Amino acid sequence: MRFEVSKVLDAIEVRLTTDPALARAVVDLSEVVRYADLDGGRPASLVRLGLLVDALGRYAAEENVPVYAVAPRGLISDTDLTSNERMVVRRWADDGKIEVVPQLDDRVLEVAEMLGLPVLTRDREDRFRDRRPWVADPGRLLALVSNQGGPTLVPRVGRGEVAPPVPRSPLGERLLARVWSCPAPNCTSYGSSGESDSFFSDMRTYTSPVSQPPPALRAGVPTCPRHGERLRDAGARPGTEVFSVRIDGVIRQRFVVSEDKPVVVGRAPEGGDGVMLGQWLSDDARKWISRGHVRLSLRGEEVTVQDVSTNGSGIRPGGSSDDDARLSLKRQESRILGPEDVVELYAGVHLGRSKLWSSGGVVQPESVMGEAPTMAFRPVGR
Repeated sequence: MRFEVSKVLDAIEVRLTTDPALARAVVDLSEVVRYADLDGGRPASLVRLGLLVDALGRYAAEENVPVYAVAPRGLISDTDLTSNERMVVRRWADDGKIEVVPQLDDRVLEVAEMLGLPVLTRDREDRFRDRRPWVADPGRLLALVSNQGGPTLVPRVGRGEVAPPVPRSPLGERLLARVWSCPAPNCTSYGSSGESDSFFSDMRTYTSPVSQPPPALRAGVPTCPRHGERLRDAGARPGTEVFSVRIDGVIRQRFVVSEDKPVVVGRAPEGGDGVMLGQWLSDDARKWISRGHVRLSLRGEEVTVQDVSTNGSGIRPGGSSDDDARLSLKRQESRILGPEDVVELYAGVHLGRSKLWSSGGVVQPESVMGEAPTMAFRPVGR
């Protein structure tokens, strides 16, 4: 059973991020682990985060939807969790997968407001409204409720299906336009491994400037949420553009193209540093699409696609499905993408800016709970 739980936690870890460009919702981890009524189990369980992750995937009709989790430091020593779960929480924090703060206070709401993300919670709206009036807007609070098909997310305020995207706050935009540096040694969110002589510094995962989380504000001063240290402005943050991989109408993954780092997309890019599509491709598509098929780069607001494949690619201007309008792209040829242009690697295998597609197109997203050790944890029908 311990091995199965570890596999579930590994699957959940893939859905965790503090990257402002990729996170799709914010959650208080210390709250989620105590949703005992969802499974009738022990007082606290880290595996319950998987139920929420699955619910978010169903709500967004999309695979691999990342969650921004915030937890108070006390969760790492919470004896209601197993020793293995406490170790996992610490590892997630040290690797920048989740954000751990000394005291939770309003940090969940602060992150949600800055990034324009919904909060996943069971707390009542009126508990937040006095502190953050925007929680009364439709879709800003999503409640996890029990359902025959598994826990489901529903808006606490407003009606309808998935709420439209909410813009980042002006303050969030300003803070996220800068790179920040924390004076604390080995800060994984606002530091670099070169800033410390510690033996362990090379063993930690450091967040790139492009994917730094939003700073906390303390008395109006940008502050490291974990260490409480005042952050230093280290300059302008490189620009980013979020793209989606869409295969046969289903969004499989989102990824970030930044001004300082081009991205290679293909069947299995060398070095493991690109976007790998092989696991979602048909046999014919796998034969056609090269290991590294196209390279996307960003300069200012212009995204350039370069074909680096054997068989070539295509561009569908404005996302047109008309084959006569399709533009061929041969090996080593490049083209600047229009705002609604779609890159076609093979029939039905497309790349485009994430904002082009309003729905992920998934009927039943793959569950992270498939290896859960009890029937109470396993999703219905799997």
